[in-house]
Amino acid sequence: MAGEKGRDWPEFSSIDEVQSALSQVGYVCGRALATVLYLSVRLGRPLFLEGEAGVGKTEIAKALAAVTGRRLIRLQCFEGLDAASAVYEWNFAAQMVAIRTAEVSGQADRQGLQAELFSREYLIERPLLQAMQPDAAGAPILLIDEIDRTDEPFEAFLLEALSDYQVTIPELGPIKAPEPPMVILTSNRTREVHDALKRRCLYHWVDYPDFDRELDILNARVPDAATALSREVVAYVQALRTEDLFKKPGVAETIDWANCLLALDVVTLSPEVIADTLGAILKYQDDIARLQGSEAKRILDAARASLPEQEGRPA
Repeated sequence: MAGEKGRDWPEFSSIDEVQSALSQVGYVCGRALATVLYLSVRLGRPLFLEGEAGVGKTEIAKALAAVTGRRLIRLQCFEGLDAASAVYEWNFAAQMVAIRTAEVSGQADRQGLQAELFSREYLIERPLLQAMQPDAAGAPILLIDEIDRTDEPFEAFLLEALSDYQVTIPELGPIKAPEPPMVILTSNRTREVHDALKRRCLYHWVDYPDFDRELDILNARVPDAATALSREVVAYVQALRTEDLFKKPGVAETIDWANCLLALDVVTLSPEVIADTLGAILKYQDDIARLQGSEAKRILDAARASLPEQEGRPA
């Protein structure tokens, strides 16, 4: 995964420009993340993003595609993912139709038929192969999402496929990307990804944001929410993350919850409103059961007490 230096991506000439550009599409980016994104683009190195689910790792790739106008190609990883699903497969149904048609029409050129059947016309391109095709808009962004859901054999295959940004199809030969895509890999750390893969990438841990950044994110993604409600929502979610929960809510849940409250015309949080909408921020029944009744009020009181001052006045 050595990559190519000097990619022609004029959108980013500085780290500040990365932050500014991403903010224009609603992604609030800290300087550390902006720095590693800038370096990934400039040096042609894959970027490995690790962190809890819902902290915005996948959204980084989406925002980058929106800013640059590059095509976003997503490989969603899962257990048992193999080359057929990730790179290519042959359209067997279309090939069978072609064979039947040749038989009916009396074609006897077996070699010619075989060459036709294993041509580009019958090739189904999967994400890795798609990312290596020429694109008028420039090199695409390849998102390899949740790499930790795959197994070690696929990791080894990925190392080989991305070392030279090339794949080999036995019937067609090697296919090399004319310009290497920008590769972003994400992991929720359900298992450790092998060091051999990490060593070839720039690495960044995407953590839960602090209050101010999460409030900025919420304001960008749910601009219609009242300022007071947004502050309460962020403070409450931040307080929830200090609790002993099976799954702590991510930024995605903060945004979902704010949208739910907005749809219900809620102007301020209350224990009753929280109890009615907990399913937007917590996804396990045991966690929801823990926050019924007095627990919801206790956390709400703590959240309100923790609110920082706004415009020189107590929140």
